[in-house]
Amino acid sequence: MVQRTRLQDAECPVARSLDAIGDWWSLLIVRDAFDGLKRFSEFQRNLGLAKNILSTRLRQLVEHQIFELVPVSEGSAYQEYVLTEKGLGLFPLIVGLRQWGEAFYFAAGEAHSQLVDRQHGQPVKALELRAADGRLLGPHDCVRLPARG
Repeated sequence: MVQRTRLQDAECPVARSLDAIGDWWSLLIVRDAFDGLKRFSEFQRNLGLAKNILSTRLRQLVEHQIFELVPVSEGSAYQEYVLTEKGLGLFPLIVGLRQWGEAFYFAAGEAHSQLVDRQHGQPVKALELRAADGRLLGPHDCVRLPARG
């Protein structure tokens, strides 16, 4: 079995983030949580994922404090997975992946789910990266600086 490389001490914030959520199942679980799913059985049914794989991913997401386990509201012995503040912070990432997928993996007019503003029912505007002065930024406008001790 291949040992997974741990990136929790990497200098790069992207590497550290991927250490916590670096596989597609984890991101799909988070996506489903944004859609309102909370119970193990809901995630399993929606994703069609083997229970052992789902259990491992959910445990890792709890360990990384992306989810927390809370008692089900009706007072039963069951627990639900609820996004923490850190987990809610993944929303722009999920939206960005969605918009990238819409732009590059769907033909014009091809049907797909839509993300809309709950209040007005309008499609969500494309994410933009802006400088402190408000300028729109692209990849050629940014540079990554090495860490300073």
